[in-house]
Amino acid sequence: MTVRQRPSSSTHTGKKVTGILALTIALVMTMSGCVTAFFPETEPAVVATSTPNDEDVAANLKDFYSQNLSWSNCEGQFQCATVVAPMNWDSPESGDVELSLIRQRASGDAIGSLLVNPGGPGASGYEFVRDSVDFATDSRLQENFDIVGFDPRGVGRSTPVTCLDENDMDDYLYGLSTAERGSEEWMAELASSAKEYGNACAENTGASLEYINTVSAARDLDLMRAVLGDAELYYLGYSYGTFLGATYAELYPEKAGRLVLDGAIDPSTSNFEVNLTQAKGFESALRAYLDDCIGTPECPFKGSVDNAMTTIGDLMTSVDSSPIKNSDGRQLGASSLLTAIIYPLYSPESGWPLLSEMFVDVMSGSAAYAFSFADAYNGRNEDGSYSDNSTEAFSAYNCRDYTYDDDPARMAAEAAELAAAAPTIGPFFGYGDIGCANWPHPDGAEREKIAAAGAPPILVVGTTNDPATPYVWAEALAEQLESGVLVTYEGEGHTGYNKGSECVNSAVDDYLISGTVPSEDPQCS
Repeated sequence: MTVRQRPSSSTHTGKKVTGILALTIALVMTMSGCVTAFFPETEPAVVATSTPNDEDVAANLKDFYSQNLSWSNCEGQFQCATVVAPMNWDSPESGDVELSLIRQRASGDAIGSLLVNPGGPGASGYEFVRDSVDFATDSRLQENFDIVGFDPRGVGRSTPVTCLDENDMDDYLYGLSTAERGSEEWMAELASSAKEYGNACAENTGASLEYINTVSAARDLDLMRAVLGDAELYYLGYSYGTFLGATYAELYPEKAGRLVLDGAIDPSTSNFEVNLTQAKGFESALRAYLDDCIGTPECPFKGSVDNAMTTIGDLMTSVDSSPIKNSDGRQLGASSLLTAIIYPLYSPESGWPLLSEMFVDVMSGSAAYAFSFADAYNGRNEDGSYSDNSTEAFSAYNCRDYTYDDDPARMAAEAAELAAAAPTIGPFFGYGDIGCANWPHPDGAEREKIAAAGAPPILVVGTTNDPATPYVWAEALAEQLESGVLVTYEGEGHTGYNKGSECVNSAVDDYLISGTVPSEDPQCS
């Protein structure tokens, strides 16, 4: 979205908490033990090439658009390739960035390449397809398309954003302040931490950091489409990926072939409106979890949902003032506990039972279970290393995709509004502007409605109780798009496609494969 997919925290403002569909995948895979890795021993041999379209582009872009992709076998049944893109699209001669691609070839006659983005911003599309292609797409799509995952600029295997070493990242993500929340001293500590973090990102990433934004990533997307040989874009974007897809359609309506935007983000919302809507969304999801939990033998809560919400709010306040020490020396404060609560809410079927176990553990005075969730969310391994750069990339995109104002009086007023709208978790969502207001490239973008005038039909999927990308955003995006078609999924959790609804799957597959769209919202369940 480039929406702020995260609440603020008590120690920093760089957390992500919204449309990262990959986090749902990570949750399922972490609990099942299914994690793959690839360590090539030799230079892989070229097994296939892609011939680019002969398109009429500006002379200084011709070399980029005329690349012949060389594909090599990788990661088992997949093929991998690298695309070179301009670092600065407005000045292509000023340097390059690399974009990492992975694909699974179609099992039947391919219509073309279906590019898939899992969200974030900052989630790896490479890993999404490699580790969970059957979650990202169903068998009908795999039969008809080459499924292509990619790491956007700044992410993972593409030219990455690089900021801190593992020890400093621990301090940034998990360090606690002793100052009172909302006080001048507390805000000064946040600003100092954010400035040190941003300066490290600038120093270790280099010139490309300035050009990590969704408009540049959308132009990269068009380049990938062209060098893959497709005249029009076939695209399946989840969560933040819906903003990337909508931005593409706005820039290239004549090349937007068939776009599915699932778990939609409203492109016109401000960063505070995002925080407010998400706070209410996660509060609603937490209530849904409790409604399902209370009365079962495994549930740690008794009485009414309202009473249980009060208990959780008291628990948050308690660890905010008296953190729980973990065996590795870290202390569990409100920020990490909030992350641990939010993480399982993305995926009710697999996450809700584990959330109950986590609450039991925390209420017994242990931080171990909560840190396991917070670490999984942050990409932190058991040995203290970090498996990806999703936090750094998330910061880079959001700081360039929004404008920020860290005026203390305004932030205090907004914090009060968040607390009133979501009494249990809202009090811990405020003061998020501090992080990006101290970013080395702070001149963010104004958010506006996207119409994509002239584009063919664009399918927008919204889940009615999606906590990360609330349903109202899907309604808003479908209405803004000149050719938007809304598909509603009546359900819980983040995103709707390939989650067990034949209705949703048929609508998406029929559209991507044959171009047909529902005559009206099918109201799927």
